[in-house]
Amino acid sequence: MSILSSSFGVPRRPLAAACLALSALPLAAQTAAVVAAGSPRADASILITATRTPTRVDEALAEVTVIDRAALDRAAGRTLAEVLAQQPGVQFSAYGGAGKSSSLSLRGLESRHVLLLVDGVRVGSATVGAPAWESLPLDAIDRIEIVRGPLSALYGSDAVGGVVQVFTRAGAAAPAWGARATLGSHADRALALHGSGGSGDWDFAGGIEHVQTDGFSATNADEPFGSFDPDRDGWRQAAGHARLGLRFAPGWRAELQALHADGVTRTDDGLAAPGVDPRAGLRSGSVSLQVAGSPRAGWHTRIQLGRSTDDYETLASASPWAEIGTIGTVQRQLAWENTLATRAGTLLLLAERVEQSVAKPGAPFDVDERRIDALAVGLNGRAGAHHWQASLRRDRNSQFGHQSTGALAYGLDIAPAWRASASAGTSFVAPSFNLLYYPGWSNPDLLPEEGEHGELALQWSGQSASARLAWFDNRIRGWITPGPAPVNVPRTRVRGWTASTEGRWAGWRLSASLDHLDPRNVTDGSPQQGLLLPRRAEDSLRLAADGRVGPLDLGATLAAFGRRFDDAANTVRLAGYRTLDLRAEWAAAPLPPGWAIALAVNNATDERYETVRGYEQPGREWFLTLRVGAR
Repeated sequence: MSILSSSFGVPRRPLAAACLALSALPLAAQTAAVVAAGSPRADASILITATRTPTRVDEALAEVTVIDRAALDRAAGRTLAEVLAQQPGVQFSAYGGAGKSSSLSLRGLESRHVLLLVDGVRVGSATVGAPAWESLPLDAIDRIEIVRGPLSALYGSDAVGGVVQVFTRAGAAAPAWGARATLGSHADRALALHGSGGSGDWDFAGGIEHVQTDGFSATNADEPFGSFDPDRDGWRQAAGHARLGLRFAPGWRAELQALHADGVTRTDDGLAAPGVDPRAGLRSGSVSLQVAGSPRAGWHTRIQLGRSTDDYETLASASPWAEIGTIGTVQRQLAWENTLATRAGTLLLLAERVEQSVAKPGAPFDVDERRIDALAVGLNGRAGAHHWQASLRRDRNSQFGHQSTGALAYGLDIAPAWRASASAGTSFVAPSFNLLYYPGWSNPDLLPEEGEHGELALQWSGQSASARLAWFDNRIRGWITPGPAPVNVPRTRVRGWTASTEGRWAGWRLSASLDHLDPRNVTDGSPQQGLLLPRRAEDSLRLAADGRVGPLDLGATLAAFGRRFDDAANTVRLAGYRTLDLRAEWAAAPLPPGWAIALAVNNATDERYETVRGYEQPGREWFLTLRVGAR
């Protein structure tokens, strides 16, 4: 039984559970409306990722989440993947703790189906085919936008389940600086410095960060390939970020952005060579130059030139299959975006080129580079109670030829503060270089995965609260199987629903979400027909509360995930689990103005759990942080 049937009383049958969530949504929305009366709208912030044009959060037809800097500060000790997995519709799996390989799933799809952008630049590994979530430094981040649903019609390959875009700290006219020092369990220590300012038409921002932990054993005795080693598997990373902006004419701006992170992680990969301490170097970064402005009223144009790197260097290994050296990716991107105000809404015109090149130790890949040229058009608008969004994109991949994707969404304001919406879209993702060419593990005959997606949603937006219920259906043709000798599976289907709400009550920020997934192989005649796709919990629940009691800021987050299977044959079961994070911050006398002390206790109940069979996740941990100056 799942956590939701056994612990929270929610019916196991998806239809019954969806009906229950639907019936509860009006009550949640009405409660939030009472709570929020007289407060400014909380959903009026501007997001970029959902339409590639500035859009208010409450006007977006897609399901979106914005994680701000304050929320990241409250998540001390958590990895980026863990922070993201505390949001509706997001799950993660990891091969250990901090600095260990992690995967992210949006709405039950694969990590290769999630596109990661840093300030508009594609970041990730074209060999693995997924972002290195464990390598992105948290202190450089100003905010994160999560958009769920197919976005290939705007972003091309990889944006099947959605897009996660990270925005680094921006410059400001007024000088500001801040520092953070953290100590914690497992000899955790971290130090970060950042600052921003400006003069005349110039502004800048920058910072450095160093994190280090002795960690805990990444594996346990259940590790299936003989890699268990009870030693500590630590992690250290040094990172820096910088941004320089110039307003060089009325309405025009140039901006240079750079981010770099360099870390070393210790791993468990076998006991074949006693005395060898396996470790690997993780390096990632992005740099971009963009110029944006308005040639005339109603027309905004932006040109961006970007480059990102992702390197995994095996420094020492006990495995006879590991090659010492670096497996790396370089992605170069040139994009020209134009948005024009028309009577039908905001028109987007896009031309883009992405070049990917990869390298590995020993013999090179049979093919080690590819180019993707794309043209796209989009339209986003409203008239009275009607909202619409449409997009169409044509990609030419040097390996796989032409791919066309499209998306269409419509929303109707059915009552004050209430909106119903429907959307449909198509997607594709090209196989990674490892899947195609890595010796002994690949299949050069793999074809791109192609998807068809649909969503129905009901949304309520109040003064400072909101609630949403979404049902979605993802059908993938040519799903690529995991493990050695991958093949395209003719048909898989991932469907489910998400119910979420957030608002304020008596000064407290409250949020809750409930998810149900039904991810299955539906290929007729397949040995796995009807079985669940691996490493996906069917049910998950998230609750969070943050508020002020006297001079203390207090908060708690509960995340609960049901059981899942670790393999496609559904023979290896991973138990469900719950984690409770507690936090408190003091920023009053006798501390000087601008100073704060924060204490976080993660996994306060010391739950033992796995997201991958044989790989440990952290037990109870504490983190003490001293923060000075701006966040």
